[in-house]
Amino acid sequence: MYLFFTRRREPPPAGPRSDDAELLAAVAAGRTEALRLLHQRHAPWLRARLARRCADTDLVDDAIQDTFVAVWRDAHRYRATEGEAAAWIWTIAIRRLISALRRAGAAPPVAALDDPRTPAPRRSGARQTSAYLVTKSAEDVVLVGVEHGDLGAALARLSPDLRAAIQATVLDGLTVREAAHLLGVPEGTVKTRVMRAKAQLRGYLA
Repeated sequence: MYLFFTRRREPPPAGPRSDDAELLAAVAAGRTEALRLLHQRHAPWLRARLARRCADTDLVDDAIQDTFVAVWRDAHRYRATEGEAAAWIWTIAIRRLISALRRAGAAPPVAALDDPRTPAPRRSGARQTSAYLVTKSAEDVVLVGVEHGDLGAALARLSPDLRAAIQATVLDGLTVREAAHLLGVPEGTVKTRVMRAKAQLRGYLA
């Protein structure tokens, strides 16, 4: 009689030099130290950017805490082939902020454009583009495929209202309903502003 033993698959290693995808794989395998490293790496820039969308620091903190709870729970869902980990984490964070705002029953003031000094997620590769931003349509892909500096300059030329609308729907990947709640305006207004913003950006980026 032969006994066959299946070797238990060890969780992937996780350390400061691990990239985000490796850390998420380790989190999916139950490695709490990988989650801690992801928090250390991403919480600062998440907090800075969420704070520019919501003036209530308590809501921002709640959103960040909920974000990493979701990362711990759903890390197995991340696929590196579908986009960068920073974009995946950011999508969770901005939606957790929306949820926090809904629970609070308010829409605090938001900024229309990220401050250039705001910390950004660390990225691999020589070409530092805005490709980590979530996209929806072919036109959106064109917009976020522009070098970050050029895109930032073009966005800065928009009025604050148009800038906020394009940031929420294209750069943050929110639905029109979510953007309307975040910005405190009707859904129709968001749609109109996005259309106007895209038309102006097409001219700026031509």
